[in-house]
Amino acid sequence: MRFEFTTTPRILFGEGSLQEAGPLAYGMGRRALIVTGKSNPHVGGLVTNLRAHGIEHRRFAIQGEPEVQAVVAGLEYARVENCDMVIGFGGGSPLDAAKAIAILLANEGGVYDYLEVIGMGRSFSQPALPLITIPTTAGSGAEVTRNAVIGSPSHRVKVSLRSLLMQPRVAIVDPELTYSLPPAITASTGMDALTQLIEPFVSNKATPLTDAVCREGMVHAARSLRPAYVNGSDVLARRDMSLASLCGGLALANAKLGAVHGFAGVLGGILAAPHGAICARLLPPVMAQNLEAIQAREGENPVLERYFEVAKILTGDLNAHADDGVAWIQSLAEDLQIPALSDYGLRAVDFPAVIEKSAVSSSMQGNPITLTEDEMREILENAL
Repeated sequence: MRFEFTTTPRILFGEGSLQEAGPLAYGMGRRALIVTGKSNPHVGGLVTNLRAHGIEHRRFAIQGEPEVQAVVAGLEYARVENCDMVIGFGGGSPLDAAKAIAILLANEGGVYDYLEVIGMGRSFSQPALPLITIPTTAGSGAEVTRNAVIGSPSHRVKVSLRSLLMQPRVAIVDPELTYSLPPAITASTGMDALTQLIEPFVSNKATPLTDAVCREGMVHAARSLRPAYVNGSDVLARRDMSLASLCGGLALANAKLGAVHGFAGVLGGILAAPHGAICARLLPPVMAQNLEAIQAREGENPVLERYFEVAKILTGDLNAHADDGVAWIQSLAEDLQIPALSDYGLRAVDFPAVIEKSAVSSSMQGNPITLTEDEMREILENAL
């Protein structure tokens, strides 16, 4: 057995840990670029904390999920303002944008020199500027990953910048920052977290360490996603979901994802839909199709036992069958009022292009079995 596990050198978790941002930033630089979403009610507290420790700041806000143009604008702004460190503060989108800006600031060339698939895919030679990541949602796990997902509207796809040199220096996970999340965002980000715990657990690159964090994370998400959605003031549920999200980030950074994210990267480029909502609708049909394909072609594949374990963790029933796990997730998506993909504009006419692009995606390569074109089409039909 041979595997590697790498992550952010320092992770701070717990209520009130945001107060550590200033002291930590003081040792990294003097002027921080704070990358946030368009609206973030907690940014004032971060700024006050930074000022108390002598850190100047400039704020760069992105709207929606990061696209190439936004990353380029943030990069140019940081250079003009002479920022010597970056703080990502928000959901997965600001965190990914912050990681992209921090690594590009330290390396020559532009974003297309390094982007996968639609760019040259060059390797970075220099480590990113000092970077602190602080999530304010519980879903992406982006605070501890070494890639940044960037959308390209002209190519109608989402692709990644990816490098060990992108790893944040510090991740601060403060569940208090998630208390005010509205139910819809709680639902979509929470389903993203759950997907990022299940897919690495059944991927062809799973390791004993990623297995451990996936099992732990699934337990927390299974018992707390519904309560957090129903009552955003449920402190224990919010803590559980922040921990589940963190576990998902640790897992996906060290294993692979699968067909859900293989499709989601492509669909995210053509649909105005939250990433987590796309994952929520794809997860049950992908699991069901994987199970059917494995049983038909690789009946002795040990990953079948993993699907049984997933079902037992999610349902709390030690006698649960793998199909019970699929049904549980389908029911959860309905309870969380996740719209169907057709509600976001997906049509059957889109399937051939989606399948063609998804088949060659990085995440699809981690799926526990290679899916045929017909099997991929059936997944999309069932998610429609």
